Amino acid sequence: MLTDHVERYVALRRATGFKFRDSEKKLRSFAQFASPRGEVHVRSETAIAWSAEAKSKRERHVRLRCVRRFAEFMRAEDPGHEIPPPNAFYARATRPTPHIYADDDLEKIVAHAAELGPLGSLRPLAYSTMFGLMAVAGLRCNEVIELRITDFTGDGLLIRETKFRKSRFVPLHETTITQVERYLDARRKVAGQTDHLFVSLRRRKFTQHIVLMTFREVCKRAGIGTTMAGKRPRLHDLRHTFAVRALERCPAGRDQVNRHTLALTTYMGHACVESTYWYLERTPELLRDIANACEGFMAGGGA
Repeated sequence: MLTDHVERYVALRRATGFKFRDSEKKLRSFAQFASPRGEVHVRSETAIAWSAEAKSKRERHVRLRCVRRFAEFMRAEDPGHEIPPPNAFYARATRPTPHIYADDDLEKIVAHAAELGPLGSLRPLAYSTMFGLMAVAGLRCNEVIELRITDFTGDGLLIRETKFRKSRFVPLHETTITQVERYLDARRKVAGQTDHLFVSLRRRKFTQHIVLMTFREVCKRAGIGTTMAGKRPRLHDLRHTFAVRALERCPAGRDQVNRHTLALTTYMGHACVESTYWYLERTPELLRDIANACEGFMAGGGA
């Protein structure tokens, strides 16, 4: 019975625009855990017991939160469902500190990607163009991987229904357009079973795992080791770097800042402007600008 409720709940969430893949797996696992107990309603004790099987405190908290949301939905029509306590496995969410690449590091990444083998293949041009796009346009890895040839218009890229099922148009600088056109000239000479913009040596679209492994290889060749946090440079940090540099170039004036930030939110495909505000704390330059603005506001100079 709980399984039927889960399927109905998942269908509803997807109908409202959520992919809901991870939550679906969790809720199905919970229903399978509760079924041998003969339960047809959500029970807090069972939800906590199932959540406790996760390895980390953070994952236990995520599991219980998932069941809690499901229980809130079910209880609206049937008070027999119990809503588990919110903080039985409390774990404060923390985002990993991004590494902001220096300009010369970005140049090294693109240059060393262009030196990948095999010699004479499409691979080095594909990776140098791909990493360059991510750096100058702030694209997500899966967004680049899913690009089709027809998504390049000559003025920019059409990013189709990615995170949060949002589509957007990403204008590109003329120098970037020239590089993409150069890659496309070579790409059109390569046949394959897919119309994806970037294809592997097997003429198929890249997988995210392969792209991540190649990025690490390129960083190693470029001499880009661990970050200040002691971590290996991440591919997603190209997107973080783009956002921070864009905010650093933000014009002065409150109205201009608001317009600039909103434009950046749209350009990057964020679901809400708060996701863009998070980047304000990422560099000393931005923090200094915020501190100066606060001091001016407290001194009566406005903000």
